[in-house]
Amino acid sequence: MELTKSSRQLTHEGALLMLWAAVGAADGLRQPQCVVIVDASGVTIGSLRMTGAKFLSLKSASAKATTAASIGRPSDMIPESARSAIGLATDGQVTGLRGGLPIRIDGDLVGGIGVGSGTGDQDYDVAIAALMAIGAEIPST
Repeated sequence: MELTKSSRQLTHEGALLMLWAAVGAADGLRQPQCVVIVDASGVTIGSLRMTGAKFLSLKSASAKATTAASIGRPSDMIPESARSAIGLATDGQVTGLRGGLPIRIDGDLVGGIGVGSGTGDQDYDVAIAALMAIGAEIPST
C-alpha cells in the first residue's frame, strides 16, 4: 500500500514568470487584464490586476483559475446546463467562463491560471502566453 506520493509543485518563480508573460500578452492586445495563478489545490500563489483592468474581473479570474485547477481542463468546459448550479453550490468559486486553463508540466497538474477583463478570446490568449512562458502543456479545446 502506498501511503505517500511525490508531486510537482508550481513555484513562485514559475508564477512570476507566468504573470510577466501574461502582462506582455495583455499589453500587446492593449487590454489590461486581471491574472490569477493557483496551485493544484486552488491556493493563490500569484495575482495581478493591471492598471485599468476591471476590479471585479479579479474575482472571475480567480474562479477561472480555481475551476481549471479543480477539473484539470479549461474552465469553459463546464457544461452550460451545470454552470448556474455549480456556481451557486461553490459560492462562485467555479465558473464556466472562458479564460481559465490548467497548468500541466509533463502530464502533472500543478495548478490553474485565470484571466479576466477582456473578451473570452482575449482572456484565453493571455492565459496561453503565460503557459508557454514556462513550457506548460497547451490544452486542446
